[in-house]
Amino acid sequence: MLNLILPSELVQVLLVSLRKAGQREIGGILMAEHVGLNEFKVCEITVHRRGAIASFVRRIEDAIGKLRLFFERTDNDYRRFNYLGEWHSHPLFEPIPSKMDDMSMFEIVQDASVGANFAVLLIVKLDTDGQLACTAHAYFPNGRRACSTIIFSDYSHTHNSL
Repeated sequence: MLNLILPSELVQVLLVSLRKAGQREIGGILMAEHVGLNEFKVCEITVHRRGAIASFVRRIEDAIGKLRLFFERTDNDYRRFNYLGEWHSHPLFEPIPSKMDDMSMFEIVQDASVGANFAVLLIVKLDTDGQLACTAHAYFPNGRRACSTIIFSDYSHTHNSL
């Protein structure tokens, strides 16, 4: 099982983005720091609207650019800082993976050109009180999916301060 540390400032980014999106699905990528055995602290997220193929191509280009900047800021220390996975919203449904979510995530981790040992999918939504409801799931190349623990944290340090 993986532990996913989600700092309060990123929870706020998700809340603002979900409120703006309303009933539209949104998503993005997660970048994280490996902070302990099976423990990852999310450092950055991207926020993309979901939509047509043309916007999908722009999202990929935007994500690649943001990943490059992230790696530059972390001195290309891929063992410590790396792509962790994806996130998206289920505004009208429970925040659990659909069959399509599973297929997409297994496609990522089973793609030899990606070279991932695993990838995390964080699914989010606003609950009836307007607070964040979410689940996280780790996907592995062998076809296994495991629930991950989300740790909400007020502690936040930047990778530059270490």
